Amino acid sequence: MTEEPSKLPRLTLARQIRDSLVGRIVSGQVRPGERLVETRLAATYGTSQAPVREALRELEAMRLVETQPRRGTFVRPFVQETLRESYVVRAALEETATRLALLAGTVPLESLRADVEAMRGAAERGDSEAATRASVSFHRHIVEAAHNELLKLTWEGLQIEARTSVTMVATEVDLHDIVRDHAELLAAIEGGDLEAACRQARDHQWHYADLPHDAHGRVRDSATG
Repeated sequence: MTEEPSKLPRLTLARQIRDSLVGRIVSGQVRPGERLVETRLAATYGTSQAPVREALRELEAMRLVETQPRRGTFVRPFVQETLRESYVVRAALEETATRLALLAGTVPLESLRADVEAMRGAAERGDSEAATRASVSFHRHIVEAAHNELLKLTWEGLQIEARTSVTMVATEVDLHDIVRDHAELLAAIEGGDLEAACRQARDHQWHYADLPHDAHGRVRDSATG
């Protein structure tokens, strides 16, 4: 009974440290190959090593860092490039999955609606991790509905949940925007317009690729100049 209240602040602090490090790694403030030393990070964040250790474990699960025996924890190389590339590949996979599922009539609409509602609830609570889980569930339902095992294995191999978590932290995505985007994709699928739904599925992922142009070759506003 007395231990539970003391655990919550530590876990919350670990998450804050994790999110801070995600932003620093993705922005390039912490360079690829740089060693992350627990004692130094603890001093930087003004805390003990326990929440830092917790944060580093989560970063390793996200595949942003790697721990080498007897050497320490290092930032993985090519994090930014890999993140961008993964969304381009994911866009193609999910466009294809949407096409296959719609043509086969296997789209689990009720499950997709439930996922959107879960995202909406998470947005209202400000719970980014719950929003991430619901978003991944939404897309996994479509991928599974395609009934293409190789496509599914390739999609899972992109470490979807980890990369989604990284993106949401690094870009500070508004959770209500996540709800809106998925609701629009669901509406396109429900509308039965094959090409519109496939285009929406592709554009939904390409948006996060952080490239100077979109999937249609148009220059992004942020890329001008």
